[in-house]
Amino acid sequence: MSVTQLEELSEEIRRFLITKLSATGGHIGPNLGVVELTLALHKVFDSPKDKFLWDVGHQSYVHKILTGRAGEFDTIRQYKGLCGFPKRDESEHDVWETGHSSTSLSAAMGMAAARDLQKTKAHIVPIIGDGALTGGMALEALNHIGHEQTDMTVILNDNEMSIAPNVGAVHSILGRLRTAGKYNWVKDELEVLLKKVPAVGGKLAATAERVKDGLKYMVVSGMFFEDLGFTYLGPVDGHSYDDLLETLQYAKKTKGPVLIHVITKKGKGTCQRKAIKAERGMVQALTKLSPVTLLKTKMFRLLGVN
Repeated sequence: MSVTQLEELSEEIRRFLITKLSATGGHIGPNLGVVELTLALHKVFDSPKDKFLWDVGHQSYVHKILTGRAGEFDTIRQYKGLCGFPKRDESEHDVWETGHSSTSLSAAMGMAAARDLQKTKAHIVPIIGDGALTGGMALEALNHIGHEQTDMTVILNDNEMSIAPNVGAVHSILGRLRTAGKYNWVKDELEVLLKKVPAVGGKLAATAERVKDGLKYMVVSGMFFEDLGFTYLGPVDGHSYDDLLETLQYAKKTKGPVLIHVITKKGKGTCQRKAIKAERGMVQALTKLSPVTLLKTKMFRLLGVN
């Protein structure tokens, strides 16, 4: 699909989610925020051969739609209906079940180890929220993955909030990264150009890695993820297909662990960022409402999704 077609599909999915969840209830805000990200992941990677691990998992509704379960959304979170979280016996595309946050990175490390023992080529792609990243299990797994230099693409879905405001040192680090601006990963292209310089090109190219690291530390102080052994890419606009597809393709061919820092907006469509924070409870999840009533609520008027 072209970028234009993907953008049109994104809007159709948002309308579908609003209509269905107004009848059943469910996690509306997180899923409106990951529509473009989920579509881009499915375009670049090949599920279920490549493994998506959603953390916590309440933002997996779009993933469910894209893997053949849209027709069951009238039953989501109902008795014997579609589960509101990934469910392995529901689809081969759901490879990890989650009932609590911060577990995806440890699971991904285990799957990557099994892949390497079996000598297969699957890509392991955990998608973890900024709130879940502050959990102890997630931090232990980051340390393990970085130490082992395991091939993996970690997606950090950063919408700056969970059910309640995020706090702590990791939250502060992410805040500094958000405001630092995008770091352009140009090392490969730089090496090609430098090698074309007569006589000294090879020597110059040999220093490209040090140049890259030096530039990165000039741009962002305290490169937390780089120091843990990850290639850090971002921040990336989580609602721009051009940025998402370019970054995911780059990560896919990069050896070792990669972390893509994706900035998304919970309840995508917001006109005023403060409106989301003021209506935090409704942005996270919905109780049952008619679609007309839903679209007339204060929160959705402010979000501009209608």
